[in-house]
Amino acid sequence: MTNLVEKVAQSVTSLGVKTSYGELVTFDGVQIIPVALVWFGFGGGGDENDNGGGGGGGVSIPIGAYVGGLDGPKFRPNIIALMVVSVPLTIAAGRTLVRLVKAARR
Repeated sequence: MTNLVEKVAQSVTSLGVKTSYGELVTFDGVQIIPVALVWFGFGGGGDENDNGGGGGGGVSIPIGAYVGGLDGPKFRPNIIALMVVSVPLTIAAGRTLVRLVKAARR
């Protein structure tokens, strides 16, 4: 089991920044570097008889790109990804606001 954890750790640490920033692409003469929010999760377990298992997974959300221009590269956000990420935050903020208003009325 220890070997599995070590192998997974080595493969993840070798990814580094390359997982968040894509390769430079030129499209119609414009240079573009894609940017993503990336995270991984792994787990495993076993008993004293060396029986066990593990698993893991990852997520990559494209959040935008750096686009070259006359004034240098500028970050252009992915509006759809920002809307998807903002939905849970908006719900949480709305629920908190409702609770605060109810508490203030008491």
